[in-house]
Amino acid sequence: MRKVEEFMKRHGLEVGDLVRVVKREGDERITFEGLVMPPYELSPGETLTIKLDNGYNVGVLIDAIEGVEILEKAVEKPKMEFKEVLPRKEGLPNVRILGTGGTIASRIDYKTGAVHPAFTAEELAKAVPEIFEMANVTPELIMNILSEDMKPAYWARIAEEVAKALNGGEDGVVIAHGTDTMAYTASALSFMLRNLTKPVVLVGAQRSSDRPSSDAAMNLTCAVRMATSDVAEVMVVMHGETSDTYCLAHRGTKVRKMHTSRRDAFRSINDVPIARIWPKGGIEFLRSDYRRRSEGEVIADTKIEEKVAILKIYPGISGELLDFLVDKGYKGVVIEGTGLGHVPQDFIPHVQRAVEEGVAVCVTSQCLYGRVNLNVYSNGRKLLKAGAIPCEDMLPETAYVKLMWVLGHTRELSEVRKMMLTNYAGEITPYTRYDTFLR
Repeated sequence: MRKVEEFMKRHGLEVGDLVRVVKREGDERITFEGLVMPPYELSPGETLTIKLDNGYNVGVLIDAIEGVEILEKAVEKPKMEFKEVLPRKEGLPNVRILGTGGTIASRIDYKTGAVHPAFTAEELAKAVPEIFEMANVTPELIMNILSEDMKPAYWARIAEEVAKALNGGEDGVVIAHGTDTMAYTASALSFMLRNLTKPVVLVGAQRSSDRPSSDAAMNLTCAVRMATSDVAEVMVVMHGETSDTYCLAHRGTKVRKMHTSRRDAFRSINDVPIARIWPKGGIEFLRSDYRRRSEGEVIADTKIEEKVAILKIYPGISGELLDFLVDKGYKGVVIEGTGLGHVPQDFIPHVQRAVEEGVAVCVTSQCLYGRVNLNVYSNGRKLLKAGAIPCEDMLPETAYVKLMWVLGHTRELSEVRKMMLTNYAGEITPYTRYDTFLR
């Protein structure tokens, strides 16, 4: 038994108890009041965690605690029975919310401070009632994973569920997703959903809903609003700035998470967002060249080749790394080159060997902003001659997902080149705009 469990047992503490803890810090005594939280299973177990009234957690070292008083015992609440659907309102569009995990649609047990998925209609109505004024919302939890556990096979499942919902009469789909790999999923859906005729919106939250600064409710509200719009594309909707002023709708193939924790972490790269969404109502379109809502069956084209890798170029990199991937049977490699897409001169023969063995080698830039151009310097021209495919201004993650999808349809390298350089979902811009840098 760890120290924290032994301490809780000795003092009769249970998760959810309201307690007052006195901590010794030098000659000072500091008092905390809050709810006892479950001990973190991967910690050394030397800290008692308390959720304060302001929503934040504080850890108090067991050895520094001078006294603890139980102010109120946790009371187990009766389990509530939730209805699967709420009454539908005439005249409102129908929106399906597909849950995959993450914190975006969660509810808080205010007695224990624990966060649970909120994926019945009644739970969502209590958490974010505004969305039911905009649409008849039907929630469905199709998986419940951490964002970092996302796999290509799950992209196919999500695409199939989206197509089924849209072809079944929904006017739009919102996908609740963890933020870490949301851009990958957005890219995958952008290529997999062919003949897309209605909005598909991915949304997440940077701050969990137990925190006062949570962005979950506003992001979800803006996502549902965007799902009722005229835009028939895959989009990511997240905070547009650190305050709660507006959200931005980013094209699914041009968006990237650019900060670990800021609420406005998602940015359009080498492009401008599609729209600005105001949580209280209204959409301000920032461009007019988006795909419009139309009629027709959405096709989930989920054929992909999973044996694709990303390889980042760095000083001293050995071509043996690329050889290893080729020898292990990888069918495609996306290289994150330096600058305009460069690799060291002694790396180029390894690229040539990969191409000769039928492996598609695509080149992006780790600069993210700007465009690959292999015609400027000699090493770039040699890389072209070796058979590498320059990926214009595609993000490395987008090129990675696209190459998977392309190789799912052809292994002929000339056709792979043609498809990689074809703009299917706005992943390639026709020219580099000066006003898109670090927007």
